[in-house]
Amino acid sequence: MERALEKVLIVEDELHARTGLTELIESWGYRAECAADGMEGLEKIQQWAPSIVVTDLKMPRMDGMELLSRIGEIQQRIAVVMLTAQGSIESAVEAMRMGAYDYIPKPVDPVRLRTILQNASRQRESDVELEVTRRQLRDSGVLGPLVGTSPQMRDIFSLIERVAPSNVSVLVTGESGTGKELVARALHELSARRTKPFVAVNCAAIPETLIESEIFGHEKGAFTGALERRAGCFELAEEGTLLLDEIGEMPAATQAKLLRVLEDRKLRRLGSKVETPVDVRVVAATNKDPEQAVANGELRGDLYYRLNVFNIQMPPLREHLMDVAAIAEKMIDDMNERHHCTVSGMKDNLLRRLEEYSWPGNVRELRNTIERATILAGTGLIGIEHLPPHFGEPGFAPPPARQRQQGDSGSRPVASSDVVAEAQRYLNDQKTLHVEVGTTVDEAERQLILKTLESTHNNKTRAAEILGISAKTLQNKLKEYSSAASAVTE
Repeated sequence: MERALEKVLIVEDELHARTGLTELIESWGYRAECAADGMEGLEKIQQWAPSIVVTDLKMPRMDGMELLSRIGEIQQRIAVVMLTAQGSIESAVEAMRMGAYDYIPKPVDPVRLRTILQNASRQRESDVELEVTRRQLRDSGVLGPLVGTSPQMRDIFSLIERVAPSNVSVLVTGESGTGKELVARALHELSARRTKPFVAVNCAAIPETLIESEIFGHEKGAFTGALERRAGCFELAEEGTLLLDEIGEMPAATQAKLLRVLEDRKLRRLGSKVETPVDVRVVAATNKDPEQAVANGELRGDLYYRLNVFNIQMPPLREHLMDVAAIAEKMIDDMNERHHCTVSGMKDNLLRRLEEYSWPGNVRELRNTIERATILAGTGLIGIEHLPPHFGEPGFAPPPARQRQQGDSGSRPVASSDVVAEAQRYLNDQKTLHVEVGTTVDEAERQLILKTLESTHNNKTRAAEILGISAKTLQNKLKEYSSAASAVTE
């Protein structure tokens, strides 16, 4: 239920719209005032101190953008909701980059407006807890599930802290294993949505024929096998946060439908003729260069623009090794609880070894290493003896080099391949493969993929995880090898 004393200022130059919105918002239990343009609105903000401002984008004397900028200079926390005409979504996105809480197209949908006001009110109530989190960050370098005191992580914490309270979409980028899902969870935990669901879906792990149903839901009989109505991920995340991981693996048709949902805040289940309003904050993640993915046709340009209101780039672990100790200590606590161990910390020689390693698998690889060591030790301190065999030795896990650029011949040394680095680490333990110096990347990848599949008894999902690639990419690689073999026999 809305807070009775919440103050909402409506800034709108059109008289009937201004009067109608004021009466509507008052009927929901808010105290409402109105202003005819940004100049008058700024004066009322300074005199009346509203907690929420609903402002039109286009107005005489001072428009909505300038008013938003001037509000940003005021110390008081004010949630700004931007009213936009049809076709001005780009302006709304820019307003959110500047700090607007949300936007709503004209003509105003009362249900959506009421939901936005409720969310903005809840966010104000969470401000006190957010201050506690800020102190925690300053004192110990912890932000929700994220840990770090390096300059890189401090910058990321600062950005998360500023972005989390809004409804803005966020695109999280970075190498596989850098903690992109942890960023999404931190955004969720620092928002007014934290008591509502957090739903994560890996777009690469869902078959192309089922992905629309998984994300948007379906009605009974929508397709063969649809025996009952099913809610999709958007509905499961209602009033909460939805993480779309590996967004670049989503089929083009589904991307188009996702863009529509993001702009209209309504979805239509497969087989349904009715649109359902949704109130979900979307965070997308990818380990690809998103601009290159757009250029390659893997990611729609308009969807990228809509998701990339804010971009959070996660650094590879090798670029902030000073955080390894703090991250490892947090992981030990987690593993003690999960596996009923009583490990108290790390020996100095182990910590030095961890901080000297390049971590091609990033935080995920560190987590796997700490989990193994914690289980093996069981109690006391974990040491070098609890590391995997050959840990840190040449060839164990060479650091990933640059991605292949257009025009590369494919005859670079083995150590330049991310896939080789990921798979070699796994296969070294099993002593199933030795790649000769000078072997091309393509041939090394082929050998490693086939050997990894053999070691997992043809479990493609597990093999893809070990190789650090998506299941779809693995399937494509296998098709390439099959086609090449057929060409040779012919």
